[in-house]
Amino acid sequence: MYNWLRNGLFLLPPEVAHDVALNALSAGRFVGLPRLMGGCAPAAPVELMGLHFPNPVGLAAGLDKNGDHMDALGALGFGFIEVGTVTPKPQPGNPKPRMFRLPEHQALINRLGFNNKGVDHLVERLKSTRYKGIIGANIGKQKDTPVDQAAADYRHCLEKVYPYCDYVTVNISSPNTANLRELQDTGHLSEFLAELVAARDALASQHDGHRPMLVKIAPDWDETALTASLEVIAQSGIDGLIATNTTLDRSAVSGHRHADEAGGLSGAPAKTLADRTLATARGVLGPDFPIIGLGGVTRGEDAADKKRAGANLVQIYTGFIYRGPELIGECIRAWLGADEQGD
Repeated sequence: MYNWLRNGLFLLPPEVAHDVALNALSAGRFVGLPRLMGGCAPAAPVELMGLHFPNPVGLAAGLDKNGDHMDALGALGFGFIEVGTVTPKPQPGNPKPRMFRLPEHQALINRLGFNNKGVDHLVERLKSTRYKGIIGANIGKQKDTPVDQAAADYRHCLEKVYPYCDYVTVNISSPNTANLRELQDTGHLSEFLAELVAARDALASQHDGHRPMLVKIAPDWDETALTASLEVIAQSGIDGLIATNTTLDRSAVSGHRHADEAGGLSGAPAKTLADRTLATARGVLGPDFPIIGLGGVTRGEDAADKKRAGANLVQIYTGFIYRGPELIGECIRAWLGADEQGD
């Protein structure tokens, strides 16, 4: 079913297809369409960061930026859903066109630029959702906020979403907001994370409950810089890591007509860099630090590779667009198979 639907959607511009698909999925929720498309996801519970995940396969941030489709997406069988990235105020993002398909590579390039309806809209959606699974809220800074003032934007969003989600992701790795990735550098990172960790701890006392806070990093590092920043993260009090965001590297898609478009590349070509970053992170952070693997998962074996590289959970996005809901169950089964191979 999904292959037929995808062929029709791919006749539309990417952002139009995105909106049509999500709106149709939400409308179809009332007749059970998402559950029919998703089937029955295998049970594979994971306990991590004090949270119970029904299975290890989650939806990455970016697909449902505003939390408008959580109920429908949740019915597809994901173990968890991450919404956002949201900013303190609504913003339109970068000029269109800003998303490009590379079907030959099962890839996308996007330069969306944190287009969203603002954190207050997301909070209302979180309050009203009927989805009972694990929900993460991904937060960012306003486009025009200077890097040295960015912590205030993140703290504002953290305070808003904290009572209504299960965990929070601090996105400092999108390549589509100018200078954002500077926050990953050790010169900014220690002070920035210290401020957010202090805010998280104050909110935990205020709301009588700890919400894990994760940081999402990029794959475009040299080994020395990556290791230095991971060491800061290890000492920061942050609860977990997501590795990784999209890449600026174009070597895997060289020669494609969209290869030189500005933005982040996701999908199958991002897997090698993402897996390398994940493995390095596991080595630096040790065996017990929670890590979610993201980047290049387009088939079940890719999810198993994430687990073998050190991931505790895995997220999908671009692979989900190309493969549809069947990828969820395929990844869960491969994840369980990786356990058996380890035995």
